[in-house]
Amino acid sequence: MNRHLKNPIFNIIAQVAEEKKLPAYVIGGFVRDCLLERPSKDIDIVVQGSGIEMAEGVAAKAGGVNVTVFKNFGTAMLRFGDMEIEFVGARKESYQRESRKPIVENGTLEDDQNRRDFTINALAISLNKNDYGRLIDPFGGIDDLKNKILRTPLDPETTFSDDPLRMIRAIRFAAQLGFRIEEKALQSISDMKDRITIVSKERIADELNKIIVSPRPSLGFVLFDKTGLLTYIFPALEKLKGVETKEGKGHKENFSHTLKVLENLRANTDDLWLLWAALLHDIAKPATKAYNAKQGWTFHAHEFVGAKMVPGIFREMKLPLNEKMKYVQKLVQLHLRPIVLSKDEVTDSAVRRLLFEAGEDIEDLMMLCEADITSKNEATVRRHLGNFALVREKLKEIEEKDAIRIFQPPITGEVIMAVFEVGPCRAIGEIKNDIKEAILDGLIQNNYEEAYALMLERAKDFNLTAKHDFSSGFNTASEL
Repeated sequence: MNRHLKNPIFNIIAQVAEEKKLPAYVIGGFVRDCLLERPSKDIDIVVQGSGIEMAEGVAAKAGGVNVTVFKNFGTAMLRFGDMEIEFVGARKESYQRESRKPIVENGTLEDDQNRRDFTINALAISLNKNDYGRLIDPFGGIDDLKNKILRTPLDPETTFSDDPLRMIRAIRFAAQLGFRIEEKALQSISDMKDRITIVSKERIADELNKIIVSPRPSLGFVLFDKTGLLTYIFPALEKLKGVETKEGKGHKENFSHTLKVLENLRANTDDLWLLWAALLHDIAKPATKAYNAKQGWTFHAHEFVGAKMVPGIFREMKLPLNEKMKYVQKLVQLHLRPIVLSKDEVTDSAVRRLLFEAGEDIEDLMMLCEADITSKNEATVRRHLGNFALVREKLKEIEEKDAIRIFQPPITGEVIMAVFEVGPCRAIGEIKNDIKEAILDGLIQNNYEEAYALMLERAKDFNLTAKHDFSSGFNTASEL
């Protein structure tokens, strides 16, 4: 195992462990990822004794590296190059049923390995002089790595009951690593799914985000559905399940369609919030579903209703309510627009409006729309992608000509008020809007002169008379 300990930090830890008589082991994800030949920059060191004392000794020997100490948890962390190393004393834990916070006691390496979530995360490598580099695998983690199986070190009911977040972590590792959850563990998740309610929404959201950017995000959500966890952690998504039939007509199964869109998009990006937009793009279809004999099943305005649902979903799931939420909301609302353009004759006006509303997110929107093509008919997919290619060409052409993506009205409200010597009023807003609409419709060019002329013309409808001539613009800010 010495080949996995090339970083000089391990030799430094070994020296401190010998000097201070504190047996130390690298454990968990770093060992697992080394064996899987996956990159890993997070190192967990378990110490039979004080993890804080070990960290301080390592920092001093490593050349005065800064140590961050978390006394309440008995842990310490330091950075060495691009590695983040956390030190913790070996411990054993016991839990009360209604809390994830353990009662912690000092323990041995064996105690520490027993409390790990999965056998592949209980692997440890000795950093001690007498057996440096020895792999310690009490639960058959190596075999589970080879067989791609997720098993718990102890009985799964004990492991999951102690910390129910481990149920979601099992699904996250399945999606990240492509591993299969052992049947007994999978059944325990189904049996104990209601225990997830004692876990904070923030911790669940963190795991969800890792699943969404994993190589197989759809696998994660399929497992959530299979185990019944979806009901507790994402009820809005669960409502997409199922197909209703009337008069022999059924609609698309929106849950599997959504997962396919997510999978399609993940193949081309790891942008978390763009992937959230894929997950939520059809979230309002259950609320907007209707049937009539002529049209069959419809989901009118589901993009607008879905956009209105996004803040509530983010709030409930403890996701950020900042510009990231607004970005997802915008893409959900606009996700049908390029599709409409791809079906109809693409007018310059329609393209300008899409560029104006999407702004700098137009490329992300196009990626989402292309991922939204989930037909099993290859000819249909090719046709739609061909239509989107035409839309992309038109977007590029209009953007180069009119610079709509960074569109700023050439005549501002301040200019209008200065020209006519009026204060804020309805007329100012309407004139500004008319200028914007005229530019988007291609009636005037996106420049100051033509916008100024339209302002003067439109002002007549409000009986406004120009008091100043600013047709050439402003020489100084004080002119306003």
